[in-house]
Amino acid sequence: MKAPASAPTRGSDREPSEPRWLTDEEQRVWRSFMDGVTLLDDHLDRQLQRDAGMPHIYYGLLVKLAEAPRRRLRMTELAMLAKITRSRLSHAVARLEKNGWVRREDCPDDKRGQFAVLTNEGYEVLRQTAPGHVEAVRQAVFDRLSPEQQKSLGDIMRIIAEGLQPEEAGADLPWLR
Repeated sequence: MKAPASAPTRGSDREPSEPRWLTDEEQRVWRSFMDGVTLLDDHLDRQLQRDAGMPHIYYGLLVKLAEAPRRRLRMTELAMLAKITRSRLSHAVARLEKNGWVRREDCPDDKRGQFAVLTNEGYEVLRQTAPGHVEAVRQAVFDRLSPEQQKSLGDIMRIIAEGLQPEEAGADLPWLR
């Protein structure tokens, strides 16, 4: 949001209770970022729906399970790795179970805990879907950026992600909800 015409926008000109309005350049950057994220998410979602009948979030869960030892993760850990709420994960895993791509197993050492386990069928769907997905990512992102821009993008996104994941107790993070 732009500052109202009468509001000061910088440094010592603003009142202590005034918002720190975005400059015109910051507004341009913010809107470009949001447009890019929204369009990229839609592009990848459409590709995965077309090729595998699943949304991007489900593909990401299958990837995380495929990379895990014995293709299994505790549900709480999977939620943390996927950066989603436990409720959203539970819903997604239920749909993946219905497809036969994931199954849940009780944790032997924790009566309330569960594992999400990638099935052989789920692994095969992932194996068949991965080439098209990688090509979609490559065309949408990496083919458009120089190696320097790729490094900068990675550095910037890591800084943003780290800043949004405070380590102190009581942090309001999706996987803790």
